[in-house]
Formats: sequence, structure tokens, C-alpha cells
Amino acid sequence: MPEVPAVSVLMTAYNRAKYIGVAIESVLASTFRDFELVVVDDGSTDETQNIVKGYAARDSRIRFHQNETNLGDYPNRNRAASLARGKWLKYVDSDDYIYPHGLGVLVSTMQRFPDAGYGLCSFPALPDTPYPVRLSPREAYRHHYFVSALFHRAPLSAIILKSSWEAVGGFPTERMTSDMSMWHRLSKRFAVVLMAEGVVWYRAHGEQEIGDIARRTGYWTLRYQAITEQALLDPDVPLTVAERQSIARRLWRADMKSMLKLLAKQRFADARGYFAQAQRFRALSARHAPAQCAPPATVELPRGTGSQ
Repeated sequence: MPEVPAVSVLMTAYNRAKYIGVAIESVLASTFRDFELVVVDDGSTDETQNIVKGYAARDSRIRFHQNETNLGDYPNRNRAASLARGKWLKYVDSDDYIYPHGLGVLVSTMQRFPDAGYGLCSFPALPDTPYPVRLSPREAYRHHYFVSALFHRAPLSAIILKSSWEAVGGFPTERMTSDMSMWHRLSKRFAVVLMAEGVVWYRAHGEQEIGDIARRTGYWTLRYQAITEQALLDPDVPLTVAERQSIARRLWRADMKSMLKLLAKQRFADARGYFAQAQRFRALSARHAPAQCAPPATVELPRGTGSQ
């Protein structure tokens, strides 16, 4: 293995004995060979550590670390990245899977766009241009808020230039919403490359923390909306005043509709949460109001980027 690998594959783990062997083997089966696999265990009490040690004893590309105390999901992701030696960071969670061609596709695509700070994959086909597509910071924000969501992708769908990761200070440390915050941070400063599906596979199972979203949809919707609110208040975000106001108005109306539905179901505590968030968006929709504040009628992806 080269002293400085091109890619550091980062795998964080907590009680994933049932799945981590398949995840590790998917990385080791990669046709792209210039990588290290950094596995950081966050205090597992099952056989996770022993399984990883067994693989590490057989393959020198695997570096295994055990945290002295349990850090939690996103602090542990930051811990893993701090140990990485590669130019790019690629998260593969301990219950997920990367296809044999996956690393090669991600790295070769990023090499075609040297000014991009990160890439996101697993997007469905576009109607008017092939992947990959490079989006500038402004194009990325406009696409996310006026076309279709970009910033909801999990870390499994990302490849990040380590220098970009360092420039924004790594992931925030909130539960589950930190990935969305991270893509906002990165896209504020760097171009992003969008890539197609078929690179990674996300395993869904009952032991995942994300199941809490299904159980507490309203709570997590408001948590994600709080990230949008922060973005709209950030003077460095590449959106015009008119665009910020348009987004705020749309979310204000959506939250008021949600509030009314919750009141009809007598879910008064949830309704109060939506009402409070709606009022904050209402205030944002009038902030520094220009004479006309309609957003562009359409937001198009840049053409021709797929063949660069």
C-alpha cells in the first residue's frame, strides 16, 4: 500500500457485528486499489471489534482504532476523518456496501473536476443531461431549493476532498441532521459534482437510528427546517434576497398547513412547534423586502458538464 493512499475509506461502528463483515469485504473487493480502510469502533459491546481485528490481521490496508469512550455518530465520523491519510474521504458505514467499481467511479469523476470540494452520488437520471454534473455554489443552492433536494444525502453517498473537509471544520455533531448541515457548509464554499446511482448500496434495517424519523416525523422535519432557517440568515449563502424570501414564504405556508392538520388531530404540542417555525419563516419572508421578490421562473442545470 502506498504511504499516502488516494482514498481513505472511513467506517465507523457501534454494535454492528451482524453487518460489518459484509461492509469490510465490499471495500476490499474494490477494483480501485489505492485506498486505506480506517475503522473506528465507538465502544461496541458485541463482537464488532473482534471481527474487525480479524480482517486487519489479514490485510495491511485496514487500520483499526477503538475509542476510549463512546463519542456518538457524527463525532465519531470526525474522529475517523482526523485519522485519514488520503486525499479523498469516502464514508462506508458498517452496515452498508460499496460496489466493486464504486471507488473507481468516484475517484475518476472527482479527478475530472479538480476545483470541486466534494461529490454526491445516488441521484436518479436527469431528463436533459448525463452525469456527472458540476454545480457551482450558487447553482447547488438554487438546485436544492428550487429544483430538487441535494443536501439530504447520507454520508454514504459522498466523497469529500480532505482539504475541503478540514476547511469547514468537519461535520457538525447534531444527531442525524449533521449531513444536511455539512453539505450546506461545503456547497457554500466549493463546487459539488453530482453522480448517478449504482455506486453504493444503503442497507435498511430496524436497528438504525434513522427509524426515529418515521416515529417522530414532525420533530425531525422541524430540525431540518432549522438548518434551512440558518442558511437563509447566513449572509454568505449564495442566494439572492428575493430567493431567500421565496423559500421562506413557501415554508411558512407549508408549516401553517401542517399546523392546521395537527390541530384537527388535537396534536397541540406538535402544532405549536410548526406555528413557531412558521412565524420565523414569515419574518424571514419580509426581511429586507425589495419591491419585487419573485424567484426565477425556472432553474436549469448547466449543460455540457457531463462530457468534460
